[in-house]
Amino acid sequence: MLTGSKVGLRARHDEDVPILRTELYDDVAGSSRAEGRAWRPITPGSKDSRLVVDDEAEGHVQFSVIELEGGTLVGTANLWGIDAHNRSAHIGLGLLPVARGKGYGTDVVATLCHYGFVVRGLHRLQIETLADNHAMLRSAERNGFVREGVLRSSAWVMGEFLDDVVLGLLAREWKPDRGA
Repeated sequence: MLTGSKVGLRARHDEDVPILRTELYDDVAGSSRAEGRAWRPITPGSKDSRLVVDDEAEGHVQFSVIELEGGTLVGTANLWGIDAHNRSAHIGLGLLPVARGKGYGTDVVATLCHYGFVVRGLHRLQIETLADNHAMLRSAERNGFVREGVLRSSAWVMGEFLDDVVLGLLAREWKPDRGA
């Protein structure tokens, strides 16, 4: 398990799946904002890649996020679009509604940076998020990510186009203790 100051990132357990389905993916508005695609229901027992981890997928690493104090599941995190040649990847995370506003997002980003830069030897990490996702923007910037651009009206979310913000961080710019 990878540990931050507040959270741990561990492998997905079978008992995590129903909680993540109910708390994150069954939320139509929240899931539509996070997924970058139209919402669709996930049936119980589904092998949907958002829930069931494919340990053989080279370009995608998924974690369950747990609270260090107590071990409670608080969300999901992933490194996706891993490009071994260019040594880059994208960061994604989703926190259960009850876990939001407690600083877990900043700690998840910090822990994913450690995984990407130290464990995987990546050169660049990138985050794309909606321009009104202030919590994610704060979490990224507290960890040293720099706003690199805005993709105007690039995301279709629940009947309207929204801007996406692109943030990047290079290994040489990363300061491991910044997010704490």
